[in-house]
Amino acid sequence: MAVNYICRHCRTEIGSIRGDQVSEFRLGFHFLTPEERSDIIAYNPNGDVTVKVVCDYCREALDANPELLLIPSPLQ
Repeated sequence: MAVNYICRHCRTEIGSIRGDQVSEFRLGFHFLTPEERSDIIAYNPNGDVTVKVVCDYCREALDANPELLLIPSPLQ
């Protein structure tokens, strides 16, 4: 299983964790509510997991321009 982290705004690949020792519990996913899980985590047919986070570039842009959050895809 691999856990792939991508930016939810610009779709940049941030990183990946691969290995049999990776579990949702060890990654802290069990702390998420069901709504957060469905918004943040996607399960791929091949068994991999995609986690949508915000990269540093997009975080800085959104912090400087919060009105961008009103646009559906502000930083693509």
